[in-house]
Amino acid sequence: MPEPGKKAASAFNKKPRSAEVPSGSAAVFEAETERSGVKVRWQRDGRDIGASDKYGLAAEGKRHTLTVRDVGPDDQGSYALIAGSSKVKFDLKVTEAAPPEKPEAAAIPTPLEAPGVPKDVPVPATELEENVPSTEGSVSVTPDGSAPGSQGAPDDPIGLFLMRPQDGEVTVGGSIVFSARVAGASLLKPPVVKWFKGKWVDLSSKVGQHLQLHDSYDRASKVYLFELHITDAQATSAGGYRCEVSTKDKFDSCNFNLTVHEAVGSGDLDLRSAFRRTSLAGAGRRTSDSHEDAGTLDFSSLLKKSSSFRRDSKLEAPAEEDVWEILRQAPPSEYERIAFQHGVTDLRGMLKRLKGMKHDEKKSTAFQKKLEPAYQVNKGHKIRLTVELADPDAEVKWLKNGQEIQMSGSKYIFESIGPKRTLTISQCSLADDAAYQCVVGGEKCSTELFVKEPPVLITRPLEDQVVMVGQRVEFECEVSEEGAQVKWLKDGVELTREETFKYRFKKDGQKHHLIINEATLEDAGHYAVRTSGDQAVAELIMQEKKLEVYQSIADLAVGAKDQAVFKCEVSDENVRGVWLKNGKELVPDSRIKVSHIGRVHKLTIDDVTPADEADYSFVPEGFACNLSAKLHFMEVKIDFVPRQEPPKIHLDCPGSTPDTIVVVAGNKLRLDVPISGDPAPTVVWQKIITQGKKAPAGPPPDAPEDAGADEEWVFDKKLLCETEGRVRVETTKDRSVFTVEGAEKEDEGVYTVTVKNPVGEDQVNLTVKVIDVPDAPAAPKISNVGEDSCTVQWEPPAYDGGQPVLGYILERKKKKSYRWMRLNFDLLRELSHEARRMIEGVAYEMRVYAVNAVGMSRPSPASQPFMPIGPPGEPNHLTVEDVSDTTVSLKWRPPERVGAGGLDGYSVEYCQEGCSEWVPAQQGLTERTSLLVKDLPTRARLLFRVRAHNVAGPGAPVITKEPVTVQEILQRPRFQLPRHLRQTIQKKVGEPVNLLIPFQGKPRPQVTWTKEGQPLAGEEVSIRNSPTDTILFIRAACRTHSGTYQVTVRIESMEDKATLVLQIVDKPSPPQDIRVIETWGFNVALEWKPPQDDGNSEIWGYTVQKADKKTMEWFTVLEHYRRTHCVVSELVIGNGYYFRVFSHNMVGSSDKAAATKEPVFIPRPGMTYEPPKYKALDFSEAPSFTQPLTNRSIIAGYNAILCCAVRGSPKPKISWFKNGLDLGQDARFRMFSKQGVLTLEIRKPCPFDGGVYVCKATNLQGEAQCECRLEVRGEEPSGPGLGGKQGSSRDPGCVSGSASGCWSTGLACSVDLGFWKIRKTQLVVFPLTVPQ
Repeated sequence: MPEPGKKAASAFNKKPRSAEVPSGSAAVFEAETERSGVKVRWQRDGRDIGASDKYGLAAEGKRHTLTVRDVGPDDQGSYALIAGSSKVKFDLKVTEAAPPEKPEAAAIPTPLEAPGVPKDVPVPATELEENVPSTEGSVSVTPDGSAPGSQGAPDDPIGLFLMRPQDGEVTVGGSIVFSARVAGASLLKPPVVKWFKGKWVDLSSKVGQHLQLHDSYDRASKVYLFELHITDAQATSAGGYRCEVSTKDKFDSCNFNLTVHEAVGSGDLDLRSAFRRTSLAGAGRRTSDSHEDAGTLDFSSLLKKSSSFRRDSKLEAPAEEDVWEILRQAPPSEYERIAFQHGVTDLRGMLKRLKGMKHDEKKSTAFQKKLEPAYQVNKGHKIRLTVELADPDAEVKWLKNGQEIQMSGSKYIFESIGPKRTLTISQCSLADDAAYQCVVGGEKCSTELFVKEPPVLITRPLEDQVVMVGQRVEFECEVSEEGAQVKWLKDGVELTREETFKYRFKKDGQKHHLIINEATLEDAGHYAVRTSGDQAVAELIMQEKKLEVYQSIADLAVGAKDQAVFKCEVSDENVRGVWLKNGKELVPDSRIKVSHIGRVHKLTIDDVTPADEADYSFVPEGFACNLSAKLHFMEVKIDFVPRQEPPKIHLDCPGSTPDTIVVVAGNKLRLDVPISGDPAPTVVWQKIITQGKKAPAGPPPDAPEDAGADEEWVFDKKLLCETEGRVRVETTKDRSVFTVEGAEKEDEGVYTVTVKNPVGEDQVNLTVKVIDVPDAPAAPKISNVGEDSCTVQWEPPAYDGGQPVLGYILERKKKKSYRWMRLNFDLLRELSHEARRMIEGVAYEMRVYAVNAVGMSRPSPASQPFMPIGPPGEPNHLTVEDVSDTTVSLKWRPPERVGAGGLDGYSVEYCQEGCSEWVPAQQGLTERTSLLVKDLPTRARLLFRVRAHNVAGPGAPVITKEPVTVQEILQRPRFQLPRHLRQTIQKKVGEPVNLLIPFQGKPRPQVTWTKEGQPLAGEEVSIRNSPTDTILFIRAACRTHSGTYQVTVRIESMEDKATLVLQIVDKPSPPQDIRVIETWGFNVALEWKPPQDDGNSEIWGYTVQKADKKTMEWFTVLEHYRRTHCVVSELVIGNGYYFRVFSHNMVGSSDKAAATKEPVFIPRPGMTYEPPKYKALDFSEAPSFTQPLTNRSIIAGYNAILCCAVRGSPKPKISWFKNGLDLGQDARFRMFSKQGVLTLEIRKPCPFDGGVYVCKATNLQGEAQCECRLEVRGEEPSGPGLGGKQGSSRDPGCVSGSASGCWSTGLACSVDLGFWKIRKTQLVVFPLTVPQ
């Protein structure tokens, strides 16, 4: 059985929707099928509905309508529409009819009279009325989003809003809901709604505990409801808000205000409730806290009667307060409250006067332009905060949340250009969402930066799925950002985490999954995944599980002691079932066995008895299906006959007429032939083999000769005598059994049974027909590939399995996928089918199954991959650019819709006016969006059309609106001189000059260039002309190219001129005649003359430098100096100086400088230096040992070292003694002294070198000595493998490690480390001295 695909074809283009109608009215449900003439059934609660006085049924082409007249409560319930295998359910909800509105003059109890009015209820957003009451916007909007008394949306609303959010007011700590309704009947995708506070603040980034955004969709009325919930309102919540709604091609917005009042006492509440309006239509409504709506404040009535309220001491304004000063300092959200408390009735006049007063506010002394109140930037982008200062030299500080911003890397960039100060924040992140301040002196201006995360887009949308009940469903989508938050919705209702027992959400990087483990019929619907900036919707279609019977059980006729096998095959291998005998469950035992292998169910009865003759049935579990067959017991009656009885075959159809036996391929064929005869006859089984040409419906072999005279028959008979194997014959006294295990197509044919005995013989022909599933059809062929559809054609299978083909099943899959999706659930009778609902640009493959009464064939080979591609749209903005006597120049833009097939090019055609024959303008396609059509007849009136082409063929053409006359148009020549060429053109020496001057004129004008009235000459200046412009080009400009150029365009006697001034500038020459005028103190006065050559540009200034005669390093003293004389100060007395001057113009400084030839000396006054006198310090010190000698025990024959450390000043004299004898003259002892570390090396000591060693240090301040005892031991026995000396003792008192093998850790000593190396059975020691 093929696996069901994700997306199956639905029989409906338009499905009926659930509706809610008032009692007594009519309900109309409409549906549209894919094909006209389809028979549909309407049902209610599972029962079919027929046309009657109550129900009206209409069908017109593809459109089907159900009308329920005079709807009452009994009509409420679930309805369904069935077409083929598609079934759509919808609901009818009946509401009570709205009562007629009472006249306004009727007495309405005020909230003071109504008992149980709550005091702290969430106030719905309503419009504050002015002096004249207005019915517009006076409807209270409840949290469910429904307007009182409204039953549906208007057909043609203005803009996108059905209901706009209205102004509202709330008390501090209260809650309020703003609602907006958007019509969705004409929208393909849900609209995008954004809520803003003020001008820039996007409220989606502020969602939290006190601010929430909700949205829902009413499928019955096709209206989207968007709500803004504000809970625990504070004074900062007041202000202006904006709601923006946008679709693909529409946009609408609405502004509204929120007023937050301070909490008032019980007396104030009662006073306001006296003027509170009660809404008639909303009297029965409930707010989000399930309290009754207390109505809205009637400020117009409240202000008119303000004189009576001022008598109340709680509301009377103190006489000493200045109302205007209070209003100037209050925010706009408090204006109405202050006016109410102080009895101001003319609100309009108050606002006008207050507006004029606020213009007189004192301006800032430090800022000319402050920061905006708020800025908004997308995450990852950069933002520039700019202020303008009154003092260009003032220092500014930038603060972030009160902390000064420091210069660090490229995150913050501070710029100062004149009075402007700019802070640039690069790569904005959520950490940059903060309050910023710019501080100048004692003044500061503040702003708030809101960082908005970029919208998360859906890169791979959801796919529709068609699954069976009980199967696993998995929706998968991919978003643009890893780890993004998404919402899953079903029919507009969000799937929350509390429903994890039903739904499972999975996130894997950028992929998000919604998993339903065991889907039910209630899970059908539209599933949507929503991100912060995108949404994708897919439909889940649930189908009840159908069980297909590939092979049913057949009636059996068996004899006694034989085996009866009932076998059936179903489509689902997981289905279990029960075997029944005469309606009762059959219990298996040693003789009756039940087996279930894959899709095959078997019932085997051994040693059949007459009691086993009954009706047997197989009932699959969970399906309303019953497979029945009958078991016939064949009782052989043996009558007494006299001997010498001729043989006889006892069959129902004996004789020459063949008896046809049908068997399913793979099943067991058993032919049980009863025989009789005395003596016992001999039985011979033979199969007739036909050879030669035989017509499919020719006569049987034993037909008369004239039956098939035109056919040639050749017969042969094959003897069947084997008693074992797949085909075998078993013969007893009274019967002969022919058995075929696992029947095959080769077993089909005519079998002859012949019985012989001496008395006579008998013969019967049995025809065996083996039926099977059809062969797999050939690979289907694809044609008529469109944007989302194609035509699939196939041929019948070569072999139909012996049964007529009932129909075909078609499947498709994406080329890179392994999952085949079934396209039809009803068998296709034709050999072609139009497949729809494919995705453009995706490669698909098709395959087909053939189905007969036995079952379904193997799948055909997959078709050649194909890709649904639609032709492109029509090109845009086809215009005629130019016309001559034989040519027309056309230009157009690419089509808006290109499609997955891309663009191969464009074809251009033209035809005579009034003619329908289009002539190609050129051979092949052009990839450009412009074309010059040549060789056209002069003065002909032609229409042109352009079509875009891709692999799917040409798209719709775009045709010129009016015929084009092929004739040259005379146009006066005129220059279109760019603005930058109207001024002096300055270029540096060596730079290229490229001046492009466009002009117009027809026919092509003649262009002439002159310089200073003379024609241009020389190879350095080149002129290039085209039909629309002229270019003056100089590869490398020089000074001689400067001057006035004039260009002229002429057509016959008409001409136009343009003048260009070209100035080639270069660096200036150095100044002239620099000299020192005067020297005094620390100063030198210099003077020079302007340069001889100013470089053809104004001299901008001079740079003066000085250099000390000793170092000759030049330092700049003055820069951009405008005068030709200056004074150089702060020179060092006694030094000689050189001076030089560079000249500057717009190109740069001169290459050389004018310098003084002789140094200028600054005289030094006579002074005598006397060095200070210091008292000499005595650092002498008597010798002392910081590290004394230590006792040693060494082995004879290995060098040893004694170490100690001494200090003293002056440097002491060192002497070594052994047992009182001076060792200074003994060559076997070496003495070292380095940085106070004293070392005595004893070379190859012997036992006689043992004794007491003394080290004595002597200087002028005294002397000191230290001693140690040295023990020299005899050589130890050599170790294994060394063959010589081996020392491994470690003496804790040893100061050094030597060849003796002892290591030590003295402080101020040298450590002699040995690197051991074995060579020729000798131990060689390489001493290494490491200071510690």
